[in-house]
Amino acid sequence: MDMTSSKNTGHLDRMLTMEMARVVEAAAVAAARERGQGDEKIADQVAVDAMRTELNNLPISGRIVIGEGERDEAPMLYIGEEVGKGGPEVDIALDPLEGTTICAKNQPNSLAVIAIAERGKLLYAPDVYMNKIAIGPGYPAGVVDIDASATENLHAVAKAKDCKVSEISTCIMDRSRHADLIAEVRAAGAAIRLIGDGDVAGIIHTTEPDETGIDLYMGIGGAPEGVLAAAALRCTGGQMQGRLILDTDEKIERAARMGVDNPNKAYTMEEMASGDVLFAATGVTDGNMLRGVKFKDGMVDTHTVVMRSSTGTVRWIEARHRDSTKS
Repeated sequence: MDMTSSKNTGHLDRMLTMEMARVVEAAAVAAARERGQGDEKIADQVAVDAMRTELNNLPISGRIVIGEGERDEAPMLYIGEEVGKGGPEVDIALDPLEGTTICAKNQPNSLAVIAIAERGKLLYAPDVYMNKIAIGPGYPAGVVDIDASATENLHAVAKAKDCKVSEISTCIMDRSRHADLIAEVRAAGAAIRLIGDGDVAGIIHTTEPDETGIDLYMGIGGAPEGVLAAAALRCTGGQMQGRLILDTDEKIERAARMGVDNPNKAYTMEEMASGDVLFAATGVTDGNMLRGVKFKDGMVDTHTVVMRSSTGTVRWIEARHRDSTKS
């Protein structure tokens, strides 16, 4: 199939889904070799190197819009970097190692993550914090509101789900900045799942509350992770809102250079990731959604999920690779 056909149809070529799986598999395997070693920087760097190598083998003209940071801060996979061998023009959001601390400590839910969309369809934002709220599919539109209080959102979700607030479980990152939020959620009677890192996985977990026990995600995390999570929710269903935290003149100016003309705007999921979106993630460590990389007898096992928004397809890929370090 001609990989350039997506330029004419307005949709990404479905063959890219398997190519994306190889990209996140390579990053996850590289990072997994550093699990539990306590060095976040090395784990992240090897994942970045592996992902960049695979991206440059893809038949695309790709532009990184969510990456490891801006050019002065990140030597590779920086915002604005061009990757690929040439082909359809696409924008890319990525996190070669989502949950660097998790990987360094060999704790659950570390992932290698990427999203690809048609050019101009992913939020082009600076590497800053973002306030987020997300729920899974099956709710009326607008059931949660980033400008409402945590208590109001909990009651709205409970009403839509036809249950008590005490039956709602909320995922929040365990950070000091969330002390008031955590206190309010507990005062409202809802349960909390505190996570140390990895809010892409935390948000995706809202799509299967019966399996994960998470109904709602709230709190402040990285804007790159917010765009990646929005891409995943576009594929699986759900609702999400995010607001960039531009609390200094420097951040406002930096965002303006990237086209953000309203620093207080609350973005919907569709505004963060629109059009035809592909999303892929491979587990680095074992988690609720994906198993981590396994090394055994000269082979490497990976567990990957690949999603597409235009079809709603979710593919789970269990792969076994020869261990290149043993050959």
